[in-house]
Amino acid sequence: MLPPSRRDFVSLALAESRGYTNGKQRRQSCWRKWKQLSRLQRSIVLFLLALMLIGGFALYPSLSPQWGVEEHKEEKKQPFIIDVKDQGRPVLPEPRSERRGLRKRGPPALQNRLQGRGNSSEVRLKNAQEEEEGKPLISWHGAVIEAEQATDPNAKEKEKAVEPEDPSVLQLEESRLEAVREAFRHAWKGYKEFAWGHDELKPVSKSYTEWFGLGLTLIDALDTMWILGLKKEFEEAREWVAKELTFNKNVDVNLFESTIRILGGLLSTYHLTGDALFLEKAKDFGSRLMPAFSTPSKIPYSDVNIDKGTAHPPRWTSDSTMAEVTSIQLEFRELSRLTGDPKYREVVMEVMRRVHRLEGKHDGLVPMFINTNSGQFTHVGVYTLGARADSYYEYLLKQWIQGGKKETELLEDYVQAVEGIQKNLLKRSSPLGLMFVGELSHGHFSPKMDHLVCFLPGTLALGVHHGLPAEHMELARQLMETCHQMYVQMETGLSPEIAHFNTQADSIQDVDVKPADRHNLLRPETVESLFYLYRFTKDRKYQTWGWEILQSFNKYTRVDTGGYTSINNVRDPTSPSPRDKMESFFLGETLKYFYLLFSDDSNIINLDKYVFNTEAHPLPIWPQTD
Repeated sequence: MLPPSRRDFVSLALAESRGYTNGKQRRQSCWRKWKQLSRLQRSIVLFLLALMLIGGFALYPSLSPQWGVEEHKEEKKQPFIIDVKDQGRPVLPEPRSERRGLRKRGPPALQNRLQGRGNSSEVRLKNAQEEEEGKPLISWHGAVIEAEQATDPNAKEKEKAVEPEDPSVLQLEESRLEAVREAFRHAWKGYKEFAWGHDELKPVSKSYTEWFGLGLTLIDALDTMWILGLKKEFEEAREWVAKELTFNKNVDVNLFESTIRILGGLLSTYHLTGDALFLEKAKDFGSRLMPAFSTPSKIPYSDVNIDKGTAHPPRWTSDSTMAEVTSIQLEFRELSRLTGDPKYREVVMEVMRRVHRLEGKHDGLVPMFINTNSGQFTHVGVYTLGARADSYYEYLLKQWIQGGKKETELLEDYVQAVEGIQKNLLKRSSPLGLMFVGELSHGHFSPKMDHLVCFLPGTLALGVHHGLPAEHMELARQLMETCHQMYVQMETGLSPEIAHFNTQADSIQDVDVKPADRHNLLRPETVESLFYLYRFTKDRKYQTWGWEILQSFNKYTRVDTGGYTSINNVRDPTSPSPRDKMESFFLGETLKYFYLLFSDDSNIINLDKYVFNTEAHPLPIWPQTD
């Protein structure tokens, strides 16, 4: 082999393509001609080019509308597709077409918005903005609260400045809202035909059940009909309330259930309609519940006879549950504000003061039971966010909001409880790593999570909206995904009443359901939280998840003759086994939250003006002067 210095080299001359050569020559020729021009000539040419450029910018706005029209025409050629994953479940049929200009359904705020609506999808950065502007912030247990505790005064102006949404988005929204109205009409049809004036419908057997004998479903659904704009149905119900509803009945009612459904429903309907009929009924009913508070400890009994004026605990115990005694405050406080009689507020706030001082809490978490004689916690060591305790945590935050963010003890208890949840009850499942809320029993962790716990993502998001730490929103998002998976991983697309989460590394499915827990009662908690998450984030995936759930309700729980039924087995799509009962909260809560979820109008129950009780009845946030 020859050394490098002695190697022969062959050079190849590659002919340039004709097009490339000609182009190069033209560019060189133009450059020579430009260089041959005098400095004055070149300045004139550059000046003329600048004038042409400026003229083009001036003409642009007049051309843009034409371009917008052409682009819109192109968009309309695209097929209209509902953004729902099929997953083997049918899409609800579209409602019969109606001319939008003639549509009269829905509250006035929604009608006005459909004529000319702004997109309210701006991300809320209020806390960060106020920090930059130097406004002082107050902190309790790590919770950052706005000093003025007020919403952005320029929010409405900002909304007006936003461009209108794509018409296809409005069409999708209205089709979903109409699907909810249709579902309500179908449920109401069954109730009106087979259970009118009674507590709850049995849609399969075409009959009814009585709990209190007070038209529970009808009262629970009053404000839902008003919000959905179902005028005919609302007038029918109002006439029954005016002529038939009486509380002169020798019946025992559960203090908690009757307060959130009947008292809350009447107060809410009064505020939405301004009709004094509902306030008078609320005053009558609220006064009949007062004997429940005549206990040695001031912790109320669970049951009260509304005719005899007597109250008692359950036959088998002298305990009340924590949820029962601490989730009646919003309603009684509002009744005092409306009547001017402080007695209603005093009795329920005395309960909160006593619970606040009690020992036996675990990092802000409370036991499930409290004794009406001693006023002390019982069954200490068992902590859950499910049945018997859930709405205690919800009402801590909501009372603070209702009262104008002045009652700091309520806020302290709420924030401490959230810290306790994060410290003691959160774990991740396998294989997807879903964050879930378990239970604690004498130091032993159980991966059991009630569907009731799915209220928590919405409550956390509501707290962030009112100034609590942003980390609560991240937890809300993760728990919302978990509640969604409790539906998605079931064969019917409907959640069980109770789920157990697998935590072993070799698990195939995150959610496991015991045979006794496979029923679905048409509960609202997941839809409720989807509403809050969508309202505050404007992430449309939450609407899509809700739409999938509504389709599953229609496929597996809808009864042809009218009404919806709870089912026994969410894991058997071929035979879900109807339970033959439509809970009043399906109309009072579930369908209401569906409607609010699918609406982009934040003025339909403005969350800076209203707070929902635990039965989805909106009550006003008090003015700062109250």
